[in-house]
Amino acid sequence: MEKPNLFFRSTLFFLSLMLSIHLSSFAQTEEENVKAVIQSLFEGMKSKNAALVESAFYAKAPMQTVIPGENGSTIGTNAVSDFVARIANTPEETQLDERILDYQIKVDGNMASAWTPYEFYVNDQFSHCGVNSFQLVKMAEGWKIVYIIDTRRKEGC
Repeated sequence: MEKPNLFFRSTLFFLSLMLSIHLSSFAQTEEENVKAVIQSLFEGMKSKNAALVESAFYAKAPMQTVIPGENGSTIGTNAVSDFVARIANTPEETQLDERILDYQIKVDGNMASAWTPYEFYVNDQFSHCGVNSFQLVKMAEGWKIVYIIDTRRKEGC
């Protein structure tokens, strides 16, 4: 039996390496695109740019918060439109600053999940901390947040 020649083996190795790099860079690029959408949401909050906030979301996305209680948690729900209106109506002198501490992003095709621990400040004063859990879908116009749920606490940050 004849061994494959050096040219064939080198070519096969090179093509495998290039495919691996291409797939890796594609996944990285999509993770960066997801991160950019989330960052645009918080930049919109900080700058009180309601249009930027709204552009991060699928219009019918539910926004939920885990509300701890003595006998277990309940869930609070808001509409994106209500959230956008609150940002638009934030007084000029009020500064909102949600500081993301880490991004853990997973992408599978046109679906992504992001876990982002945060600290929230109002006028540079600590308000609360917690974790955001985002679900995103890549739509015709790009990545959109289709669901978000968060936790909020004042201690154990």
